[in-house]
Amino acid sequence: MSLLSTQKTQMISRGAFLRWLRNTHGILGLWGAGLGLLFGTTGILLNHRSLMKMPLAQYEKSNIELKLPPQKIDSAQQLSQWLQAQLELSKSALKVEAEPSKIVTWNGASVQQPAFWKVDFHTPKYSVTAEYWVGNQFVSIKRQDANNFAFLTRLHKGVGMSVGWVLLIDSFAGALIMLSITGTLLWTQNA
Repeated sequence: MSLLSTQKTQMISRGAFLRWLRNTHGILGLWGAGLGLLFGTTGILLNHRSLMKMPLAQYEKSNIELKLPPQKIDSAQQLSQWLQAQLELSKSALKVEAEPSKIVTWNGASVQQPAFWKVDFHTPKYSVTAEYWVGNQFVSIKRQDANNFAFLTRLHKGVGMSVGWVLLIDSFAGALIMLSITGTLLWTQNA
């Protein structure tokens, strides 16, 4: 009698496991479907944009020279903070570079080149790059605003995205891995 009850218990636990596996597979599939559609569509368009000559991703470009404030800016980081406030940018700088002053050769003569600061702000909707030669009164700013397709393309590539977006995409990647595993297990259980 104990052999029969052991087999029955194994069948019930196997049935429960298969139900759990099907449910898990279905939920992960539903989760991945929306993001899969977004990534699949933008991925195909990105792969074939030059071959098919699709001018979908377009940017409106603008350049300005912005006069520095009367108070002294002592570092590239201070410049970054001032620019964020002045240009009313929603995100802080993604990249701040400071190249020190150095001696360079120009037309056969040694010349002292001033320090150079570069600040980049990026979101999926726009890019702003500011360049400043220390000692100038102005900072050069280049801005690119993305159209809707360029926005989706930048989302696809993760340009200027926060940790939240990275975690969302990681959860999608994890769902794809689990879909592969649960799908394989379901397939082998039916054989």
